Amino acid sequence: MINPLLPDRHPTRDFFIADIFDSLPFKDDMASMEHPFFSLSTKKDLRDLHYTNGQSNITIKPNSDGLPTIFDKDILLYCGSLIMNEINQGRPPTKTLRVSAHDLLIATNRSTGGESYTRLKKSLDRLQGVSIKTNIKTKNCEITEAFGIFDSYRIVESSRIKDRMVKLEITVSDWFFNSLVGKEVLTINRDYFRLRKSLERRLYEIARKHCGHNSKWEVGLEKLKLKTGSMSSLRKFRFFIKEQSNFNHLPDYEINLNDKDIIIFSQRKSSKQILLFDEIPSLKPNTLTRGADLVQQAETGWDYNNLREQFTEQLINGFKPDNVNGAFINFIKNKIRNKP
Repeated sequence: MINPLLPDRHPTRDFFIADIFDSLPFKDDMASMEHPFFSLSTKKDLRDLHYTNGQSNITIKPNSDGLPTIFDKDILLYCGSLIMNEINQGRPPTKTLRVSAHDLLIATNRSTGGESYTRLKKSLDRLQGVSIKTNIKTKNCEITEAFGIFDSYRIVESSRIKDRMVKLEITVSDWFFNSLVGKEVLTINRDYFRLRKSLERRLYEIARKHCGHNSKWEVGLEKLKLKTGSMSSLRKFRFFIKEQSNFNHLPDYEINLNDKDIIIFSQRKSSKQILLFDEIPSLKPNTLTRGADLVQQAETGWDYNNLREQFTEQLINGFKPDNVNGAFINFIKNKIRNKP
């Protein structure tokens, strides 16, 4: 049987990627988790989308590149997580950031071959070119004009080898930036990027948003279909949900469909650590660098990431230091002092 999850293409990440996304994991904005802003189609989608759910209205119009897809959203998650890192460290955030295309591909579990850079460029075109109108507020502010998910992007540096883009400058929209400043975000599991199918990713987002820390959350089949943005018939959608129930490989949550067309999402016991990342304090980058230097200088041969996970586990289990950065350095020093 084929593994329903994609392989972890980069099990050993470089130091920068590990610092940002192991200790400060990926964040997803709650508005796009709640409502279907992204197409689930894997082919060019030139439809105008109109979505209404209660008082929430969304109109999405593509340009000639088509609608942005749920896989294009990986770039938004990467950029949003970098901005949230600045906010969590107490630094003033900015809408415009410079990113490494290579780091982005690694962090979102993509290959780094030449074709991946071509697909990345197409994703950026769709994210920048789409036109969105919505009454959904972020940070209690409604944007009254049409906007793209990205205001702009440009290639800052290209490689001479196969003309690959190396560094990018991306400016996110006010609407999305407001959701970050307002901390209207949730932590998502890194294995989200190992989900093969677009509808699987959408189901995980919905489960994360609605089930969250609760033991379970129930929703009707037709209501769930509307929330996913799926264009399948109800019969085909039901078949897909049954298939998901059989595999049950969504990160953090199990999914089941009963004979009354009610879907039950339930939290896995193993999801505790991921979900509690929203509540534990973050470590500063210079703290992480100092800790790594101490371990290296002590020549212990230890896995530094394993030490960080041990410390995080203490926080999850209720350890609440007055100064989390100082406590982490003391934790490392005590480990070194008491090494066998």
